[in-house]
Amino acid sequence: MANHLDLEEQEQLDQLKHFWQQYGNLITWGLIVVLGTVAAWNGYQYWQRSQSIQASAMFDEVEKVVQSGDLQKTERAFSDMKERFASTTYAQQAGLMVAQSAYAAGNTEAAKAALTWVAEKSGDKGFSSIARLRLSGMLVESKAYDEALELLAGNIGEEFTALAADRRGDIYLAQGKKLEAKSEYQKAFKALDERVEYRRLVLVKLNALGGEPEIAVADGNSSSVKMEGSK
Repeated sequence: MANHLDLEEQEQLDQLKHFWQQYGNLITWGLIVVLGTVAAWNGYQYWQRSQSIQASAMFDEVEKVVQSGDLQKTERAFSDMKERFASTTYAQQAGLMVAQSAYAAGNTEAAKAALTWVAEKSGDKGFSSIARLRLSGMLVESKAYDEALELLAGNIGEEFTALAADRRGDIYLAQGKKLEAKSEYQKAFKALDERVEYRRLVLVKLNALGGEPEIAVADGNSSSVKMEGSK
């Protein structure tokens, strides 16, 4: 009986050796790949956390410099942040903050540069949309209407489409294109939630152009809307 068991064990060992000789390298490399992937993922997560912490600290520094009112230091601090942490949301927030500070100080070129960077480089559509809307407003002030329209035709997030339409309406109106302006104001009015107060301002613009946006009513028909006191 003992010899029989020994023979069975030997056969199992022989089969195991044969299997390992045939597939051992493949299994080993497979384990290396799996373990390497896990290690790389953990390393990436650690790097992401580290980047976020450092970017947050640098954002605080940029904010302090902005509050000091020193534009040269602000530009240097923002430049350093773009170089080191361009892909982080903190850099996008810093760009919007720096642009606002520069604009308030009358440095429109610096404001435009910061907004352009956020609009073009931000991976967040929300930040990019805000930058495009603010930059388009500055372009309208300088009568660069075509450039502003081109900017608004870019990467605008869905939640900002109403504001983009309203801005296009303003641009067309400034160009004397009343039909195009009316069309854009109608789009903006339709897209804005009725609880949003800004919707009334869009309605004022529409009424001034003789436009009456249609809205749905309870019976499924449509009705035109005018501001109270308008004819």
